[in-house]
Amino acid sequence: MSHYYTKDNDRLESDKHPVRFVVKNHPFTMMTDKGVFSKSGLDFGSRVLLDTIETSSNETVLDLGCGYGPIGIVIQKLYGSTVTMVDINDRAVKLSQENAKLCKAEVTVFQSDGLQNVSGTFDTIITNPPIRAGKKVIYDWFHQSKTFLSDNGRLVIVINKNQGALSAMNELTTIYSSVAVIGKKSGYLVISCQK
Repeated sequence: MSHYYTKDNDRLESDKHPVRFVVKNHPFTMMTDKGVFSKSGLDFGSRVLLDTIETSSNETVLDLGCGYGPIGIVIQKLYGSTVTMVDINDRAVKLSQENAKLCKAEVTVFQSDGLQNVSGTFDTIITNPPIRAGKKVIYDWFHQSKTFLSDNGRLVIVINKNQGALSAMNELTTIYSSVAVIGKKSGYLVISCQK
């Protein structure tokens, strides 16, 4: 599974196929493949995140670690936000670009190791972080994200209690002025962190 969090995974065998899911009564069809997170469909954590969060049409949003694109694309389609999507995984970036066209979503997608190639600031940074990449990677994202948030910006993450949600919240309180659980289901917490 470590290949999800590496840049060049196009040498992996491909098994590209469509997945279908519904978020807030809106149906979506996207392509996914081996070598990207949750290749079988919309994972439960992302679903809890999408069921919880709302954005607005004048909001700038960064989907950090976008995978094949479900979070950023759904947010752009449901709310009309200006969405940027990044992932370290080349195959994920290509799938996100393809899925944006498939869903007629106006998003910007490019390759970035975390926030390395990102510039500017965002009203909201959203992530279903790659837990298996390890705490150092995840906590670096938490710290670096603050620099890329607008003055009243927020970082919104989803994380399972069994995968370190409570220790992540403790870390987040050392960085952000306000940290709150805004949604939860079946052990998954959606945490909003205000700059």
